[in-house]
Amino acid sequence: MTQLREESTRNLADQLFDPVSAGKREVLGEETFSRMIAIERKRTERSKQPFLLMLLEDERPQDSRKKAGPLDSMLSALLLSIRETDVIGWFKDREAIGVMYTGLEPGDKNSTLSTIQSRVSATLGDSVTFDQLSQVKISFHFFPDDWGSDSSGRPNNPALYHDLLNPNNDRRSVLVIKRAMDIAGSAMMLGLCAPIFAMIAVAIKMTSKGPILFRQQRVGQYGQHFTFLKFRSMQVNNDHSVHKEYVTKFIASQASKQPSSGNGEGVYKLTSDPRVTRVGKFLRRTSLDELPQFLNVLKGEMSLVGPRPPIPYELAAYQTWHRRRVLEVKPGITGLWQVTGRSRVNFDEMVRLDLRYATSWSPSLDFTILMRTPLAVIRGEGAM
Repeated sequence: MTQLREESTRNLADQLFDPVSAGKREVLGEETFSRMIAIERKRTERSKQPFLLMLLEDERPQDSRKKAGPLDSMLSALLLSIRETDVIGWFKDREAIGVMYTGLEPGDKNSTLSTIQSRVSATLGDSVTFDQLSQVKISFHFFPDDWGSDSSGRPNNPALYHDLLNPNNDRRSVLVIKRAMDIAGSAMMLGLCAPIFAMIAVAIKMTSKGPILFRQQRVGQYGQHFTFLKFRSMQVNNDHSVHKEYVTKFIASQASKQPSSGNGEGVYKLTSDPRVTRVGKFLRRTSLDELPQFLNVLKGEMSLVGPRPPIPYELAAYQTWHRRRVLEVKPGITGLWQVTGRSRVNFDEMVRLDLRYATSWSPSLDFTILMRTPLAVIRGEGAM
């Protein structure tokens, strides 16, 4: 048994470290390496083969990092020791080197990590001095990573999402435009809808006991939790287990369509819910219960247009690729899914629509979705 384990470890080592000529390798710049991390995440989502990101960070004082240091010697050594399929580049220019060991076999992460650590230690031990090693911090990061191990429900390994957390100048400019549209649009709608807010508040208080607003923890961009606002459409102190059970099946593609009072097609949502009040049914049918979310938009927790923010127990049921809908764009009041057949498509198709929006966003697309939303609500096919 011991012999078989040693043989397996040697095979893994041979697979992970197939030396190539340094002259044929390219050390990627920071922006390109960041983009490669994003590509490798998507490849892993499809192939189910994890990758490991190794970071070597220069811990010398900031003013000393402009001079040649230990990372330069380490870079030369690493170029000679990794496979052609692995990727090496600057994670942070002149301050941190990144190496992605790609296409790893699913299984015992500890065994894989131990093998890589041993070979990296041997490679660097032959190339740099002890003093140089002491000036560098080495860390390892597996993808897929665990979300919410600190009970936050958020990704707890920012290094794996370097491209999202550190957008380039073009991306930052786009985000500034989108935020300006959100502030202007939400402020205008809050002003115009003030009389409607008052009428709805009176109707809710006159027909059922409880608060006017319903507050719920939702998951925003990058897994940040926030307090989601709606006009209350249900009785207070009701049991959410029915909804949790249904959406968990929905995400796993095990839910059946429910009868709809609209055009006769089934929908992927709970219908005839006894917890909903008489006024609540009207508010939901007309999407007026969503109006308080303009406050979430004004605060920067949501956008006018984007994916719907999930409840934490929904996020817990996501597959790895589903998580991209809460990573790549801020959640919104309305979106591509809402105006192209809300509740009539399965969960995977809904996520694909959200991701299509995230990759093709433009001011004109947001404007088009906002203009189509009222008609979709009237037809009963979408919601704000």
